[in-house]
Amino acid sequence: MPSDQGSMHQDALLSLSASELSRQLHAKELSCKDVMAAYLAHIDAANPVVNAIVSRRDPDLLMDEAGECDRELAAGRSRGWLHGIPQAIKDLSATRDMPTSMGSPLFAGQVPEQDGIMVERMRRAGAIFIGKTNTPEFGLGSHTYNQVFGATRNAYDPRLCAGGSSGGAAAALAMRMLPVADGSDMMGSLRNPAAYHNVFGLRPSFGRVPHGPGPEIFGHQLATEGPMGRTVEDVARLLATQAGAHPSAPLSLQDDPASLAGPLAQEDAIKGLRIGWLGDWQGHLAMEQGVLEVCQGALAVFEDLGARVEALDPGFDPARLWQSWLVLRQWAIAGSLSEVWQDVSRRDALKPEAQWEIEQGMQRSALDVHRANVARSAWHARLLELFQQYDALVLPSAQVFAFDVETPWPPQIAGRTMDTYHRWMEVVIAGSLSGCPVINLPAGFDARGRAMGIQVIAPHRQDLALLRWAHAFEQAGPDWLTREPNWRHLAN
Repeated sequence: MPSDQGSMHQDALLSLSASELSRQLHAKELSCKDVMAAYLAHIDAANPVVNAIVSRRDPDLLMDEAGECDRELAAGRSRGWLHGIPQAIKDLSATRDMPTSMGSPLFAGQVPEQDGIMVERMRRAGAIFIGKTNTPEFGLGSHTYNQVFGATRNAYDPRLCAGGSSGGAAAALAMRMLPVADGSDMMGSLRNPAAYHNVFGLRPSFGRVPHGPGPEIFGHQLATEGPMGRTVEDVARLLATQAGAHPSAPLSLQDDPASLAGPLAQEDAIKGLRIGWLGDWQGHLAMEQGVLEVCQGALAVFEDLGARVEALDPGFDPARLWQSWLVLRQWAIAGSLSEVWQDVSRRDALKPEAQWEIEQGMQRSALDVHRANVARSAWHARLLELFQQYDALVLPSAQVFAFDVETPWPPQIAGRTMDTYHRWMEVVIAGSLSGCPVINLPAGFDARGRAMGIQVIAPHRQDLALLRWAHAFEQAGPDWLTREPNWRHLAN
């Protein structure tokens, strides 16, 4: 928006996808300084509504960095497709120039010595980090609130929760405070908040996005970082930036990440696609009234594009899957937080859910962990069989719509009591334990205006195929994709 080229109205600028923003910056149709100024002004107005971006950096420093990006472009130099684009990193990922508090009063203000692998790659691609996005304490729970920064609210209805643990990222994205966003996903954290905000969120294949640095790189294989966006193209391009093998992550995939940023349009990408619809897993998963009905709308889009959708009994005991999940999650969390818990002077500062996970994990034996991994392996074997019959498996992205922001977690769904703080998100563990790529596609809204999504699971390493299906879905133009939260009046 340089003065010699006229002025783009602020809400028009904020409406641009990250890919289009990148194209206009590189064509010098916009300046990095004007983009930064527009975003910072909008964040000042919008962030008090949803509380999504935390640990914000000094605006004068950010404008100086944007000016340097402009000078580099004027000299014919570009760092990458994110050159000069504002970004805020999820507050679980290490950032060398901003606090990584992890939503915990025990780590509030802590600044790591170095960036995480994903963060370093986004920085190298030209992103300007303006702050962090809010997350629940240590990412535990699919509702973003903590003692350090408070609760993040839903962009469509601030009385409701934003989901989690990438709730800050999703709310910031929906409210146009970020053009594209990073997140991480152990128990649906790139899927549940994306579903609650009518955007796309991708949990990549196991090993696609290397995590680190960290003290343990072999055992804990439940969580992954990944992208979230308002367009599938943005999701694909950010994934290509985040992905790729790294020597400090020996289990990372060797595939060339550049292929993920290639053309997504593919003629008849959906025609003949075989989709297995798991629904509520033969009644095992409690569902709030209306969830399955909204998801059916998204399935109808696939059918209109030529896919064959069949209701499917996955033929695997969901109780066995849940038990595997409990053990592996408790083991992982106890491993990372047991030293804090054992320090009685700090233990009480941990939220009750964190204390419960640690206490349970410390009681698990090596044999318990082995058996949990055997069950997980059996699920993988069953998936190999299912993917002989189906190209993709589909589930709702959550079992309930976004709920009251003051409620820590739903104690009941459809009259059924939830026995743990995370049982209400059991629907996501089939994807998490699979190691397969899983994307949230916006599925529409219920009569109360609450958004929902579907999880589409593809075979392991078929991230590009999954993105192409998502792109075809997006291009089909479901009317709900254009439904926005009330952000525009804030941008003026």
